[in-house]
Amino acid sequence: MTFAATILTLYPEMFPGPLRLSLAGRALEEQKWSIDTIQIRDFATDKHRTVDDTPAGGGAGMVLKADVLGPALDHAIRMQPKAPILVMTPRGKPITQERIREISGGPGVTILCGRFEGFDERIFDAYPQVEEVSLADIVLSGGEPAALAILDACIRLLPGVMGAASSGTEESFEDGLLEYPQYTRPQEWEGRTIPEVLRSGDHAKIAAWRKARSEEDTRLRRPDLWDRHTDGRDQPASDARRKD
Repeated sequence: MTFAATILTLYPEMFPGPLRLSLAGRALEEQKWSIDTIQIRDFATDKHRTVDDTPAGGGAGMVLKADVLGPALDHAIRMQPKAPILVMTPRGKPITQERIREISGGPGVTILCGRFEGFDERIFDAYPQVEEVSLADIVLSGGEPAALAILDACIRLLPGVMGAASSGTEESFEDGLLEYPQYTRPQEWEGRTIPEVLRSGDHAKIAAWRKARSEEDTRLRRPDLWDRHTDGRDQPASDARRKD
């Protein structure tokens, strides 16, 4: 089954962009995934093909119009009725690796890319199935770069895209922790050596070292992730079953 991506955007020429290259590009050539773009402006009905208007109540910038976005979304839903719909907006919930893995295991994804001051809020009332998501607490000039990042995260998890099956599981966020530090040859560089345990050949000791470093780095660098990790680890099994 091919993973199908549908992108609603004012700039379809931005896709597939960097996804033509490297692992994603090879997977695209091998038809492990596909991409279609929908030009939002095609659904404007006036002679100027207007997609935005001034904010109700006043204020700076322009807002994408619901009467244009609605028909565009309807068209995308007809193309991929079973695909989740993500709307890229800094007001959205930060996307997680867990959600990326869920999406990559499905038929594909539809992504609506915002511009200007964002979307007429009524679009979310009319389409409650859409997920408002963001990459981080940053503001981009449009949703397209974020959509590319999300697609890259999904594509690399598709079967046969990465060389080693474990590459997608032994990395940051997969178990709620940051990944352990990595090293490679030469053994010594500018007076700095690879940790002895990684040269020991003792797989149990290596696994223990990596787990300890993952925990330590997460605790120091991402206390928010560490708190969630320890909360989940300390939750009683009976409580976990009750919340499922």
